[in-house]
Amino acid sequence: MDTIEVASGRREEIIDITTEVERLVARSGVQEGLCVVFVPHTTAAVTINENADPDVRADILKALRKAVPDTLDFAHGEGNSPAHVKATIVGASVTVPVALGRLKLGTWQGVQFCEFDGPRRRQVWVLVLD
Repeated sequence: MDTIEVASGRREEIIDITTEVERLVARSGVQEGLCVVFVPHTTAAVTINENADPDVRADILKALRKAVPDTLDFAHGEGNSPAHVKATIVGASVTVPVALGRLKLGTWQGVQFCEFDGPRRRQVWVLVLD
């Protein structure tokens, strides 16, 4: 298993990590298999979505803010309950097929790290299986 270090610069941010994941897939030597990308944090997540237009990332964050507003009466004392809920909605892992030694993503797809409680330094774990 390999680790990608991600540094967010804002409280909420979606960061394209496709290039880093692809580098690890190539280094693994696996030609046909699966790539599991896992975020070991409770206030961050990972998803697959469009990586061409940054407005899509902004729209996803806007929609999540509306779905999980900071104004709800949360019981958790740290004040980051919205981040926990958003991370639960988006999810802690994605699995991508590997074909011919590369991630098998759609034309516009990319692997996106989702920060909901930043800015922070985070880890993303990547496991390539044949």
